[in-house]
Amino acid sequence: MQKQHKVLPHKYSAEQSRQDFVKSFKFYLATKIAPGNKLTYELNAKPRFNKEHGREPSCRRDVDVVMKEEPFYQLWGLLQRSSQEMMWKSCQIPVKRQWDELNHNAIVENNNSGSLALDPNLKTPSYLSSVDIHCQPGGYDWEQTKDDVAAGAVYDQGVYIYAMGRLGDLNDDMGMSQATYIKNKFSNIKPKRILDIGCTVGHSTLPYKVLFPDAEVYGIDVAAPVLRYAHARAESLDQSIHFRQQNAEKTNFDDESFDLIVSHILLHETSSKAIKNIMTECNRLLKKNGWMVHSETPPYANMDPFESFILDWDTKHNNEPFWSLSHEIDPKNISRECNFKDETVFETMIPSVFEITQSKRTNLFQGGDFGGSGMWYVFGMQK
Repeated sequence: MQKQHKVLPHKYSAEQSRQDFVKSFKFYLATKIAPGNKLTYELNAKPRFNKEHGREPSCRRDVDVVMKEEPFYQLWGLLQRSSQEMMWKSCQIPVKRQWDELNHNAIVENNNSGSLALDPNLKTPSYLSSVDIHCQPGGYDWEQTKDDVAAGAVYDQGVYIYAMGRLGDLNDDMGMSQATYIKNKFSNIKPKRILDIGCTVGHSTLPYKVLFPDAEVYGIDVAAPVLRYAHARAESLDQSIHFRQQNAEKTNFDDESFDLIVSHILLHETSSKAIKNIMTECNRLLKKNGWMVHSETPPYANMDPFESFILDWDTKHNNEPFWSLSHEIDPKNISRECNFKDETVFETMIPSVFEITQSKRTNLFQGGDFGGSGMWYVFGMQK
């Protein structure tokens, strides 16, 4: 069950049942229906491609040519998209009922030494505003009233359902897993200032304050509603985080302001041009010998054509227009183009803290929806 806090909507039993159903439906699709795509590919689509082209599929685009004609894949895709729309609807209902109350609760009168600074003149980049990302109605920056936090409240619930609870009761597994990895890998580093870019409601931001309690932790995003929510959520959970409404492509922080810069599944939401701008800005903001570390879904480079095809479903069907290109990022190229130390570049799969806890409790390493077999893809480099 998702952990209750000050700005998380309270659900009537019927509302909770609706969300539980959607979460169970998504789990059923992932575990019982989705595996049929592989069978369909091996028995029908792949032999048909081989016959028509005289070779086996060599990339996800080859697989797409034949799989998009398969009725089973079409049905799975329809159910997958429907589950996404059902998810957001189930999250909107309790928010709409408590709209005024949530906005009131989000007004923080006595800060726990955290802070919030918004910029009413900041314009949301077109690559974010042109679509409702993840099919979330209105996207992250949608607001109708003064001090609106509805988008954040919808998103907070949606992430829990989307991940089928496998990010933990605070949706913080990605941040906690990456922060734990950083603390262990760079045990000699004691960061004084940490920046989380594209923080939305702070799911992955708070773990850095937990694991590096002496550090000043900042989170930036372009969307005011999610930042208002993030600030109130952090204060409610007794964590001191400084949230700022800024575009990660060009911030107003001073040069060499941070020891550590992190992100968590941000890059696939941005254009190729924006990614380069963000990495260049990270270099400007990092102190000498500082590190930047990013979590993303795994790159396609070493994947089987079918696996990359399935992972690429979100590009066309879940309002993720930059998903494909983000999975072709080469950290070495980023290092060279943005003046990081080539010899420090690393790519790895790190264990999910939540999945490890689950495996100890159940004696079964189940694997998460995002990470794949309880793992997260991480890359990073040093200035």
